[in-house]
Amino acid sequence: MSEQRNWKRIRERLPLHLPVRVRGRETPTFEWTEITRLTNVTPFGAGFSLKHPTEKGRLLHMTIPMPRQLRVFDHIEDQYRIWAVVRYLKASVLQKQTVFDIGVAFIGKRAPASYDQEPWKRYDIATNVLQALSAPEELLKPLVTEDQRAQTRHNIAVDMRLELLDPDGSVIQSEHTVTEDISPNGATLFTTLEIPLGRFVRLTSEQYKITAYAAIRSQTTGADGVPRLHVQFIDKEWPL
Repeated sequence: MSEQRNWKRIRERLPLHLPVRVRGRETPTFEWTEITRLTNVTPFGAGFSLKHPTEKGRLLHMTIPMPRQLRVFDHIEDQYRIWAVVRYLKASVLQKQTVFDIGVAFIGKRAPASYDQEPWKRYDIATNVLQALSAPEELLKPLVTEDQRAQTRHNIAVDMRLELLDPDGSVIQSEHTVTEDISPNGATLFTTLEIPLGRFVRLTSEQYKITAYAAIRSQTTGADGVPRLHVQFIDKEWPL
């Protein structure tokens, strides 16, 4: 109990620039790993930047040489391996490359049971009490967000260059397409590509002079037989 009280005292963010290995999974068969550095840390969460896109509510696995007095478990291990949920995301452009400033809350030693098959699921924190043996289902609740379709959709054909990236950030598939409809938070795009639920794509419009990242929420085929991607923007609102 004394250790738990000590953890609760250490709530201020400590500027420890520790190396961290971050692993993200977008689908059951696609994941990436990035080595970066923490900007700050507490026993309950951390801040850092990533080149790979992610979004609020996604789960990440982190490996950190964390000082033992900041750990909730695995005090004798060299590396602290912990799961985290993204609570904050802000994108910026540095040297022509998008960088995502991330803030996460630690959720413990295990991911939810559904993670292996549905890694795109998004969560919020259900309780602020982080314990080593807590079931992740007790700490997390499904993220409730405003339906992107609740916003007014505009039937505007916006030009888009759609790009799918590999784990190293290189473009592996791309096409020029247009939107069927669009709102500040999401869009429906005509497509010839098969991109699974959960993947992130990069969208660039010369018409609007903007590049945005989006998550694939679903893929459907219209009555006209043309496939469509339904996406939600993750780093900014589309300026309509």
